[in-house]
Amino acid sequence: MTQHTVRSLDEQVKHLRNLIVQMGGLAEFELANAVTALSTRDIALAQSTIASDARVDELERDVANLVIGMLALRQPVATDLREVVAALKVSSDLERMADYAANVAKRAIAVSQVPAVKPAGSIPRMAQLVQAIIKDVLDAYIARDADLAVAAWRRDVGVDDMHTSVFRELLTYMIEDVRNIAACTHLMFVAKNIERIGDHATNIAEAVHYLVLGRPIDEVRPKGDTTSLAVVLLPGGRLPNGGIGLGR
Repeated sequence: MTQHTVRSLDEQVKHLRNLIVQMGGLAEFELANAVTALSTRDIALAQSTIASDARVDELERDVANLVIGMLALRQPVATDLREVVAALKVSSDLERMADYAANVAKRAIAVSQVPAVKPAGSIPRMAQLVQAIIKDVLDAYIARDADLAVAAWRRDVGVDDMHTSVFRELLTYMIEDVRNIAACTHLMFVAKNIERIGDHATNIAEAVHYLVLGRPIDEVRPKGDTTSLAVVLLPGGRLPNGGIGLGR
């Protein structure tokens, strides 16, 4: 009876991992499609990306139901308990990542209806960095590789730096020509959504580290987003209100 119970627990843990991998693949694919829709102004692709988010939500519910059943009936301990707790946390982060990707797709539809602006080319580069981090944290989860998870975790500061750069660029375009305000406002939300996806990817990296080693990452979380302090200068170093700026 005990061997049967252990075997059943092992099977449920494997199923739990498979659900997480499916969610991760869908979230990654959803972000890629949303950014492609933004770059190509493809409304149909954006709409299909938005619709695909329902599958991620469904998988998150499957994970939650499986975890509840395992905790109630199997009472996992030690590594198995960390596996269950980590899966619940990772699934929540993946669901939020997919939501943000769907938001990007919604903004892509809005952006496709106004004239294009130059910063739209900077955002895909930011998304590529986030996609690379997502891939690495998912690979770390599959391989149970704490070092790979930490390496991906540290790269999030690069996403924050890019977000700050895009934010400043968009503000500059808005100040220089009021006709850019509509498109740039949408792109600001797009950039912020992508930055938040990166944050959730670092959450997953932390969960993987805990899963493998049983302890949190013993470093201060890297953070480089300074958009709240951004100062945008007009040509000649002038501030928008007529003052003199100190440079960027």
